Amino acid sequence: MAKRKDVIVRIGGAAGDGIASAGETIARVFSRKGLHVCAFNSYQSAIRGGHVWFQCRAGVEDVYSEGDHWDFLVPLNLETVDIHLSHAAKDAIIVYNKDKFGNLENAAAAGVETLPIPVDELTKGFPRNPLYQNTVTLGAIIYLIGEDFSILEDMLKRTFARKGEEVVAANVGVARAGYDFAKANSPKGNFDLTCPLAKRMLLNGNQALALGAIAAGCKFYSAYPMTPATGILHYMIQARDKAGIVVKQMEDELAVINMAIGAAHAGVRAMCGTAGGGFALMTEAVGLAAMAETPIVVAEVQRGGPSTGLPTKTEQGDLNQVFGASQGDFPRIILAPTTVQDCFYQAFRAFNLAEKYQVPVFIMSDLYLAERLDTVEVFEWEHLKIDRGEIVTSTPGGTSYRRFADTPSGVSPRAFPGTEGTVFTAASDEHDEEGIVISDVLCGLPNSVKIRKRIMERRMRKMVGIEQEMLPPTRFGDSDAPVTLMGWGSTQRLLLEAVQLLGAQGILANVLSFSDIYPMPTKVVIKMLEKCKVIIDVENNFTGQFARHLRAETGFHVTNKFVKYDGEPISALEIVESVKEVLDRGPRLKNVRS
Repeated sequence: MAKRKDVIVRIGGAAGDGIASAGETIARVFSRKGLHVCAFNSYQSAIRGGHVWFQCRAGVEDVYSEGDHWDFLVPLNLETVDIHLSHAAKDAIIVYNKDKFGNLENAAAAGVETLPIPVDELTKGFPRNPLYQNTVTLGAIIYLIGEDFSILEDMLKRTFARKGEEVVAANVGVARAGYDFAKANSPKGNFDLTCPLAKRMLLNGNQALALGAIAAGCKFYSAYPMTPATGILHYMIQARDKAGIVVKQMEDELAVINMAIGAAHAGVRAMCGTAGGGFALMTEAVGLAAMAETPIVVAEVQRGGPSTGLPTKTEQGDLNQVFGASQGDFPRIILAPTTVQDCFYQAFRAFNLAEKYQVPVFIMSDLYLAERLDTVEVFEWEHLKIDRGEIVTSTPGGTSYRRFADTPSGVSPRAFPGTEGTVFTAASDEHDEEGIVISDVLCGLPNSVKIRKRIMERRMRKMVGIEQEMLPPTRFGDSDAPVTLMGWGSTQRLLLEAVQLLGAQGILANVLSFSDIYPMPTKVVIKMLEKCKVIIDVENNFTGQFARHLRAETGFHVTNKFVKYDGEPISALEIVESVKEVLDRGPRLKNVRS
C-alpha cells in the first residue's frame, strides 16, 4: 500500500486548555521540516469553556485547506471524542491521556484505533503542569508519523526559550517520554513525509496583511479590538518600533477611521481595521474621506452577522455593506485577497491605489482567511515599488493652488498641510476647486449648480483610470472544462481542492477566482464568462452577494449557487457534492445574460 504524503492532526477541548498553543507548535514543526501546512483554529467567544478545536494539515505537495477528516485526534476532554469521532479518516488513531479518560468505548465501537498514554506516570519526574499532556501527545504523534524526535525538540527549545532552561528541559523531557512510549507500544503509521527543506513562512492572513501595509510604508494604524480583525492590531503593536508606525487603539470605530483620515490628510500612509459591525459605525466617515479625497485604506475582516452575530465564526456577508458604504456616488476600490500570500500583496497595492487616485480603498478579508495559518513563499520585496501619486511640493510664485482642480484624469494635485503656497479647505461639504464650500448659502444658485456638476463629474472620472488598474479574475485549469467554480476572496484554495477531488471522480472543472471586486474590469470579465459553460457560484453568505454584484456589473445571471451561512468555513467535499447535484439537475449549458 502506498504511503501517505500528507497528514491531518486535530486537537480538541475547552478554551483555556492550551489547544491553540499545541496546534501552532505542531504546525511550526511541519513547516520547519519543509512541508506545506494549512491550519485553522475553531473557537468560541468565551475565554474559558465552550468547545475549541485546532486542525493542522501538512503535506509534501501543496495543501489547499486544513482538510475534512483527521488521521490523529488529541482529545483533551470526552466531548471532543463525541463531536469529532465521525470525522475520522481510514486508519485514524485517537491519542489521549489514559489517566483522564480510561478506555474510549465509543471509539472502539466505531472501529477507530486508540493509543492511551499514561500521562501521570510519564510526567511524574517533572514539575506538575496539566498542559504537559498536550506535549506528551505531540511527542507520540511525531513518532507515529515517522519523524525523528529532534525536529520537535528543536521547536520546543525555540518556543520556550524565553521561559528559561528549566521550562525548556521539562517540555522536551515530557515530549520525549510520549515519543518513547509510542515507539514501544504502537507501530508507525503509513506516512512518508520526506521532502526537501524549503524556506517558507508560516503566517495567517492578518499577519500577512499587516506586513504588506508595513512594506507599503504605512506609518499610522488605528483600530478598536474586534474579532477577527484584532490580529492586525496585535501585529502592528509588535512591529511599531522597528517599522516606525504610530498605532492607536481608540474608544470606538468612528474615532478609529477619523483618526486615520486625519493622519492621511497630514501626509502619512494610514490604515484602520475592523470587522463588519465596526465598519457599520465607520460608514459616515467613509463619505468624509471621499469628499475630501483623502486616501485611506480600511481592512474590513468579515464575520457572521448581522449585529454581534457570530463573533468568532466566518462569513462573506459584508460585500453589500462595503459597496454601499456612506451615501451618494463616489469613487472607491474594493479588493478581496484570495490567499494568505495575496493578503500581503493586496495590502501593499491598496496603498498605491489609494494615494494615486485619492480614494478610500477597502480590503475585504474574513475570519477564515485572517486566522488560518499557511506556509507561504518568501515575499518578493524587490519587485515592490511605492507610488504616492501626484504630490505638490511647491507652487510657482503668484500661482493659485487648486486642491480640487478639474483635470482630465479626475485626480487633482495633492499637497500636504504646511506646503508653501498650498492653502486649501478640506471640508465634508461640496466645494469648488479650491475647497470653498458651496453647500450653505450658495447651493442652488446657477453658478453653484454648475460647480457641483463639474466637481462631481471630475471625481467620478477617476473610475476610468481605476478600472484600468483592476485585475481580472484568475482562471485555474482547463478553460474548456464543462464546469466552472466561481468564487471571490478566501474561497480560492477551497475551490482548487474541490477541482482536484472532482477530477479524481472524472468530472473536469476549472476555477474563476475574483480578487478585484470593484470597479470590475467589465469587458475582460464578460469575455471570460462567455467561455464558461456551467458556472457554479460558491460563497460564504446566504444571498450570493457576489453573484448579484456580478450580474449588476456584467449582465450575467449565475443561477447555480452553493452558499454556506452557518459560520463554518466551506469545505471542498461540500463543493463537490453541490457540483454533483447541479449536474444531476441538468443545468443550462449557457448561463443567462440579461
